[in-house]
Amino acid sequence: MGRHNLTVVTEFVLMGITDRPELQAPLFGLFLIIYLISLIGNLGMIILTTVDSKLQTPMYFFLKHLAITDLGYSTSVGPKMLVNFVVDQNTISFKLCATQLSFFLVFIVSELFILSAMSYDRYVAICKPLLYTVIMSQKLCWVLVAIPYLYCTFVSLLVTVKIFTLSFCGYNVISHFYCDSLPLLPLLCSDTHDIELIILILAAFDLISSLLVVLVSYLLILIAIVRMNSAEGRRKAFSTCGSHLTVVIVFYGTLIFMYVQPNSSHSFETDKVASIFYTLVIPMLNPLIYSLRNKDVKYALKRTLNNLCKLFSLAFHKI
Repeated sequence: MGRHNLTVVTEFVLMGITDRPELQAPLFGLFLIIYLISLIGNLGMIILTTVDSKLQTPMYFFLKHLAITDLGYSTSVGPKMLVNFVVDQNTISFKLCATQLSFFLVFIVSELFILSAMSYDRYVAICKPLLYTVIMSQKLCWVLVAIPYLYCTFVSLLVTVKIFTLSFCGYNVISHFYCDSLPLLPLLCSDTHDIELIILILAAFDLISSLLVVLVSYLLILIAIVRMNSAEGRRKAFSTCGSHLTVVIVFYGTLIFMYVQPNSSHSFETDKVASIFYTLVIPMLNPLIYSLRNKDVKYALKRTLNNLCKLFSLAFHKI
């Protein structure tokens, strides 16, 4: 259809991950496994950090919210993507597309600020250990997650409303496997200069401000570790930061690869692979990284499972 055909768009066609029929079933199986591991891992982390009394600390409070954001943006993309592997027509309605974009933006941007809050928490734990419980009060922890959630909701609504109140030309094929802001812009008939500028400014602010907090926190942590006399103290400090640093490097590295490379280097295939990685693979990896590297989480899981076994045993005997 022509670019200036002002037919009202009621649905979009998603190009999906591949157009090769022989790959649909294997990819469906692979991404179903990835999504289920992500779902179980993140739900498990949320439940563990809520019910286990020994995980009621600022670090695990932020870890719970990291799991919430991981679960949020992977669920906004994953189920619909899986459905599209098994249906003939890979479509998404206008309203569902707007809803998917808004929820995806809320959670993906929130993760940036949750990771920066976690960096600050690690800085206080290592550089100001005697004041840790005073500085990292419950009130401050809630402020450090509530403000990002409110800000990210505002950003999400601003971008979504701006895009979906503009006119679409009737051409409705999105060059992606989910509704993201950048692939939607070429489908608009209206002048997109303002919304492109808004997205650029917000993306730059979100990425740079959150990354700056992470870099400054870890620079101060590194200085503190170098000044430690005890090798055991250094080892404990590194182990305290290891899981979080791994998650930060993987998440920011993928986003920087995706959005900071020059336009000439962009291709649909490489962007698609990067998108799969940060929308589905990272939410699966994060709970695995924290559970495999963290003794507290392992012990909490054992305690919870033992308590559940006792409850089932009592219930069975009563029957």
